Amino acid sequence: MNRLTGKFDNLDEWLNDLRSRPEIMNNVTHWETIPAREAVYAPLPRGLHPKLEAALRAKGIDRLYSHQASAFEAVLAGRNIVTVTPTASGKTLCYNLPVLQALLEDNSVRALYLFPTKALAQDQVAELQQLADLMEADIKTHTYDGDTPPTVRQAIRNAGHIVVTNPDMLHAAILPHHTKWVKLFENVKYIVLDELHAYRGVFGSHVANVIRRLRRICRFYGSNPIFLCASATIDNPGEHAERLIGDKVQVIDNNGAPSGEKHFIFYNPPVVNQQLGIRRSSVLETQRLAAMLLRQGVQTIVFARSRVRVEILLTYLQDAVKQLPGGKQIRGYRGGYLPKQRREIERGLRNGEILGVVSTNALELGIDIGQLQACVINGYPGTIASTWQQSGRAGRRHGTAVTFLVASSNPLDQYVIQNPEFFLNRPPERALIHPDNLLILIDHVKCAAYELPFEKGETFGGEKLEDMLEFLVEEQVLHRVKDRWYWMAQSFPANNISLRSAAQENFVIIDITNGSRVIGEVDRFSAPTLIHEEAIYIHEGVQYQVEKLDYPEKKAYVREVSVDYFTDANMAVELKVLHVDREKESGGIVRQYGEVMVNARPTIFKKIRLRTHENIGSGPIHLPEEELHTSGYWFSFSEEAAARLGTNAMQSALLGIANVLIHIAPLYLMCDPFDIRVYPQVKSVHMKRPTIYFYDRYPGGIGLSERLFELHDELLERARQLIRGCTCLSGCPACVGPIEEVGLLGKSQALQLLEETAVGAP
Repeated sequence: MNRLTGKFDNLDEWLNDLRSRPEIMNNVTHWETIPAREAVYAPLPRGLHPKLEAALRAKGIDRLYSHQASAFEAVLAGRNIVTVTPTASGKTLCYNLPVLQALLEDNSVRALYLFPTKALAQDQVAELQQLADLMEADIKTHTYDGDTPPTVRQAIRNAGHIVVTNPDMLHAAILPHHTKWVKLFENVKYIVLDELHAYRGVFGSHVANVIRRLRRICRFYGSNPIFLCASATIDNPGEHAERLIGDKVQVIDNNGAPSGEKHFIFYNPPVVNQQLGIRRSSVLETQRLAAMLLRQGVQTIVFARSRVRVEILLTYLQDAVKQLPGGKQIRGYRGGYLPKQRREIERGLRNGEILGVVSTNALELGIDIGQLQACVINGYPGTIASTWQQSGRAGRRHGTAVTFLVASSNPLDQYVIQNPEFFLNRPPERALIHPDNLLILIDHVKCAAYELPFEKGETFGGEKLEDMLEFLVEEQVLHRVKDRWYWMAQSFPANNISLRSAAQENFVIIDITNGSRVIGEVDRFSAPTLIHEEAIYIHEGVQYQVEKLDYPEKKAYVREVSVDYFTDANMAVELKVLHVDREKESGGIVRQYGEVMVNARPTIFKKIRLRTHENIGSGPIHLPEEELHTSGYWFSFSEEAAARLGTNAMQSALLGIANVLIHIAPLYLMCDPFDIRVYPQVKSVHMKRPTIYFYDRYPGGIGLSERLFELHDELLERARQLIRGCTCLSGCPACVGPIEEVGLLGKSQALQLLEETAVGAP
């Protein structure tokens, strides 16, 4: 330790000191040390263009990692690839090398790069430009997104060798105007799809259809591009890539990149009430650990699960660490911040002006934010893949790094924190998409018909195309002439279709404190609970109260306030089964999967005091009901079980089981916990028995409920283990829910019901 500053000389010293501190170590359930790994190299490929080889050597690269060499060989052999290696393992070169090689050999070649976010696209252009300058080659690389000025757009269309964009821009601005992009589509040799794991759920299902449209246009212009994909580690990279691009791919996963030693610490906040099983707030413990790191001058990233948590943590940390070494800053980063703000924060992290950042998963993707040393994750992110991605933001190149995973009280967090081997030994989740979701598919059939007329015998996705075309003829959107279908409506279809949701339209947030300025946006599904009137909306650590929500115009007007609470809203739900597609019985439980209709209405909001998190008041929410037609999975307990327990006990047991299941379901799904919802009924209208329903929170469904239907027995077994293993007496937030909700016997009743119906139970 340095006596003058009171700081440790390096992170290793600080970690050694931490091991001797019981107030920390008593809360550590597991400390995993992942040893440093040596690089596995391969020589630079034969036949590499001399200019490209010279540029690599100028950057200090005189050999490749094994996976980079494998990718180069596969692409030169004409195969689509998906490279699956950890964060910061040099995946970028896997696609840049073959693209630059092709451009140096033939100046007419074109490449299209797709990234899920604008920030990633801008990162890539800087990297490509640097290589082009080193090669002294005239390779024109441009980002083409909403911020590109109209004057520059024409130059990119005519002369851009590498066009870097995002799926939203491809969908709404490039494909519908393909006649202006003839040079690109005639000569496109490579299409790069980076961060493939980000294309899942609704977004991934849309993107798969955008790629169907893209390939259709390439065929029209006589090109047949090779796809170069890259992904963080997921369980099904090959299958996922093939579903996205609609073609065979070769998986490259022989990672040769080195990595420094990494410490992964599982941290469970201490119990403050044994009876109720209540633990100290995970937000306060996260703030404590992050503040310790920041005071040591360790550049740290803190991840939180929601926008509200990001802002609360940012407020707490700015209070806790008022004087940072060298006048450095702590900033927030999340969706809803405007692009200019986000670029400024990314730059500050790279050049070291910003010592700490509190982010949602927006910084989980591979945006270049330099070399951080520590990562504190507030609450399990919901998937193994996401957790490793977030952890990978620290120690990106060499040297020791540390990640703290701080558990909240919810059952999923408690399961992971107390069963670290489940997390450490299990492969990451499967990425699920459902490109043939009818709502999504029909939208893209409209877009494709606008782009080029459909011919008889053409295919588009897995559903019967001709039936859909005839339906659109009846709707007077298409017009059939002999064996061709032409677009005939006045409107421009891509403009009304958002790739990010199956339902359209975001709400804009307007600050009216001084004049009026747009400070952010919220998606339609989140709006009723986040920006209802009187809600506290937090942005960049500043609190705003929603004064007026103009629902038809999708605008929320907010004013800056200073209050010591935040708000949380409740929803009332009604569910009807429309159609049963699949059915199975096991352990006396009947389970079904099919179509459901959900009606949801926000009812009340609670005011929760900052820091103590106590409830200090509530109020009604007056907003219209939302209707959702989606897919669901549900299971019913027998009438005998209902009779044995009685109505009140059954209600407690169902609530308890539903609470556990909704938290552990994301263990098996690569989705946000909010993507799937649960709804228990003591006597369901459909089954006339005690039933628990799950449904996808997106119109038409995206395959989540169906996956849970298949995993039913394992899901219930995990729920049993979690309830049985919880140390509380009568139920707590870490298992069946608080006693106030499930009653004094809620825990034992839920366990009794699960034990009686266990597969193989007597």
